[in-house]
Amino acid sequence: MKSYVARPKDIERKWYVIDATDKVLGRLATEVATILRGKHKPIYTPYIDTGDYVIIINAEKIRLTGNKLTQKEYVYHTGYSGGRRAIRYDKLMATKPEKAIELAVKGMLPHNIMGRAMYRKLKVYAGENHNHEAQQPEVYEF
Repeated sequence: MKSYVARPKDIERKWYVIDATDKVLGRLATEVATILRGKHKPIYTPYIDTGDYVIIINAEKIRLTGNKLTQKEYVYHTGYSGGRRAIRYDKLMATKPEKAIELAVKGMLPHNIMGRAMYRKLKVYAGENHNHEAQQPEVYEF
């Protein structure tokens, strides 16, 4: 019995659109990361990017459970001395709701060149409108 190994010519990429209305941030992010990696396909190969494209709409309507909206912080460093910055998720969701989803998904992808290639296949929009009608995306429900 030989193991199947996907080749770049065998990979067919689809486009999926996911409505984030009333979805929990972490559960949505895990499902999206699975699609971006290609783990939902039978041809999944760990060292080859077999994933599909994902469009997330209505990012502003996503929800966080418990007290995360007021207690959870997005922390980053500017690169300068004393440059630690923190933004609470209630402010982040008010100003850039797409960023919250992008950060959650990016953390669930591999932290290497292949993970960055997978991350580029993610498109997040705050509202209902997106400009990818030409790709004929399928609605993905979970």
